Amino acid sequence: MWSFQNLLFTICVALRCLINAVGVIHVTGYLESEVNVSCSYGEGYESYEKYLCKNNCGDSDVLITTSKPVKNKYRIHEDKTARIFTMTISDLHSADAGKYWCGVTITGKDIYIEVKLKLVKDSCCDTATKVQSYEGYFKSVSCPYESQHQNSLKYICRGNRPSTCLQQALITSDTKQNGRFRLDDDKMSGTFTVTISSLTKNDSGSYLCGVQRNSDLDVFSAVELEVKEWCCVKSTKIKGTVGHPLTLLCPYPPQHRDNRKFLCKGEQLNSCKDITSQSRFKLEGNGSSSSFSVVITKLEEADAGTYWCGSDSERRPGNYTKIQLSVVFLQHTSTVPSTVEMPGKPSTQITDAGHYVGYTVPPLLLLLICVFAVIVYKCKHQKAKEDETVMNRNAQNEDALEEVMHVAENKIYESQDVVIYSNKETSELQSAGNDCEDLGEDEPDLENVTTEEIYCNGNFHNAN
Repeated sequence: MWSFQNLLFTICVALRCLINAVGVIHVTGYLESEVNVSCSYGEGYESYEKYLCKNNCGDSDVLITTSKPVKNKYRIHEDKTARIFTMTISDLHSADAGKYWCGVTITGKDIYIEVKLKLVKDSCCDTATKVQSYEGYFKSVSCPYESQHQNSLKYICRGNRPSTCLQQALITSDTKQNGRFRLDDDKMSGTFTVTISSLTKNDSGSYLCGVQRNSDLDVFSAVELEVKEWCCVKSTKIKGTVGHPLTLLCPYPPQHRDNRKFLCKGEQLNSCKDITSQSRFKLEGNGSSSSFSVVITKLEEADAGTYWCGSDSERRPGNYTKIQLSVVFLQHTSTVPSTVEMPGKPSTQITDAGHYVGYTVPPLLLLLICVFAVIVYKCKHQKAKEDETVMNRNAQNEDALEEVMHVAENKIYESQDVVIYSNKETSELQSAGNDCEDLGEDEPDLENVTTEEIYCNGNFHNAN
């Protein structure tokens, strides 16, 4: 019996020695975030239950166990190969700070490892390095670190929340290049540099340089980047014609009077290509008005684009002019004099087709002109036919009238009757003569001709 008690005492002493050897695990987390607490155990305890508890580790103090790996805001995961079990505590608040215990359930007294959790605000830092640059340029940000972190992961992120910085990293030392971001690590000087190219105003803001640490919070340094616009940049739009000359006017500040002037082409000033050396581009100075001009002797289609007038060879911020050049073609239909005819108007001759645009009749107007011409032609043709018909009819009437007169004269001579008309009868004959106009259009009835009709037809014939 005594020997068994001595054995239990010896085991307890051995466990206490083990606890003292391991010491206390210090863990720091961010408020309103989550934290991982990892604890290791010795060989032979792989099949035993592990847990996390607080305070005195009574039954009510147990927060989570490997037999039930998820409970409220606690999770537990065990890696039996590495003999490590890890607890995750999420949605951290001030009350979550304090002392915890990692436990291994065994027969008798369990094995414990003490854990002290410290919580800090999820923000960084008290001071920040301020850097400035300009739109279109690049900027290198230097991030120092201690020598013991030479082989640690380095990264940079936007904002000032350390808890999510690594997950939202713009670039890390593992990738080295990501779009406009490049990371270079100089281990000898203990500094890694992040270069951001083609800066825009949206790149302005807070950044965090981070160095990963596995046993504690990552180390951070803060950077405040300000991206400025180019000073006094003027923007203008110009349109030119292919094959024609074009002059670009470029003002510059008085202090740049003796500087070399240039015209470059490109979307960004810091990367545009100087083109004043080309033969078609002639630079002319004008010292009296603090401006110079560039004459393009013969504009080409490929000349369209963005140009920058500069007076600083180092292309530092200064007074620049941004020129948006568009190129069009001269529109003409002929290079020789041409005549344009409009319906109802005299023709107009264009004497210089190089300066005027030839008149082009729209298809619809051309169709209407054709229809109008056809109608006019048909009307004239129909009128001609009607005139011919009337002439033929008149000719027939004259022939018939002559025949009637001839017959009447013969009858008069045969009867030897002398007809004397009174004034009243003469008036009636004249009235009948006026009514005979309608008879001229019809064929005369030669069988029932009277003396009145003979004289009527005679008067009508004489009138014609």
